[in-house]
Amino acid sequence: MDINLLQQKTGIIGNSDAINQVLEMILQVAPVNISVLVTGESGTGKEKIAKALHQASKRSNQKLITVNCGAIPEGIIESELFGHKKGAYTDARGDRKGYFETANKGTIFLDEIGETPLDTQVKLLRVIENGEFTPVGASNHMKTDVRIIAATNKDLSDLVDKNLFRKDLFYRLKTVTINLPALRDRLEDISLLVERFALEFTRSNDISYRGFMPEAIKVLKKQEWNGNIRELKNFVESILVLEKGQRISSDMVKAHLNISKSEKKNTSLPVLSYHSNETAEKELILRQLFLLKQDVEFIKQALTSQNISDLKLLPSFVSEYSQDKSSKIDNLKIDQEDDQFIKNRSIGDITMEDLEKEAIERTLKFYKNNRRATAKSLEISERTLYRKIDQYGLDRKIKNEKF
Repeated sequence: MDINLLQQKTGIIGNSDAINQVLEMILQVAPVNISVLVTGESGTGKEKIAKALHQASKRSNQKLITVNCGAIPEGIIESELFGHKKGAYTDARGDRKGYFETANKGTIFLDEIGETPLDTQVKLLRVIENGEFTPVGASNHMKTDVRIIAATNKDLSDLVDKNLFRKDLFYRLKTVTINLPALRDRLEDISLLVERFALEFTRSNDISYRGFMPEAIKVLKKQEWNGNIRELKNFVESILVLEKGQRISSDMVKAHLNISKSEKKNTSLPVLSYHSNETAEKELILRQLFLLKQDVEFIKQALTSQNISDLKLLPSFVSEYSQDKSSKIDNLKIDQEDDQFIKNRSIGDITMEDLEKEAIERTLKFYKNNRRATAKSLEISERTLYRKIDQYGLDRKIKNEKF
């Protein structure tokens, strides 16, 4: 398995050196049956790394059990992890399997391991060393064969110094440590992350999506993102809902970033993935080609226009070119062959026509077959819309589905 295949299977997004180093380490470590400690700030995607380690391992056909140690009350955490026998405590009306027994032959992911009580840490150490545990209320121990992956956003060595975490458990867990970079250390991945989150969210919620302008992405790259990928995802979903149907500009991003800061948005919400990495990747590429075509047409129109306000909307390098007295607009030509390439070429078995058809169909559905509103949203004439509906045979589909 190579990095590209791993990304397709796991949905890990990014091409930066920082994330590629993490992916290379996953490929090296995953096949070996040793404990792994995943560290990183909150929101960096530690659970996704744990899933990748499991999927690339020899245990991939077995269960992956995820346990948030910080979310389980201290009084019942041992029962949750190791199970209990009937009568072990007041409400124990029957035997119950714990996570370690359930995960036998598979992988168990202990998230927020730093929150585990000291008494429980002793029993975790025993499981790691010889695979033995004792259910609450039982007199005999049980055996389990699990691979342990732990994660934390805390400095465990500091907790060890403060006697809040066992030193022996710490050294057993950190056989291999994978440290996830913060989003501010992989800013070049923001454009890919934004497009992926936007595609997943708009598809699952039937929201019209026209993309983020390049200047908007530049603004996003200048932010701190203390909540990392989770915060970025929440922001993308928020702005897509509030600016429904619009192409996201830098001014929109700036306005919503100010709102987000003033409201101190919660960045602790889970990150969900709705579609396969391969499908989203194709859509991402096709959408970028579609938006590139739009940009080319806009630049051609703006440069041949005498309207100064149009020129101000151009990217900085184009507007500087247009204002240079020594340059002539007539010299800027879009080669017909290149123009045709953007318009008609396909990627895999999906063409630009497929994307255009889907965009029209989804927008019609969103506006309940209101063709005037659909044409306005797509920024095409009603005559063009009617022609496209007939071209793609959507009229029959609209009637059958009763938008």
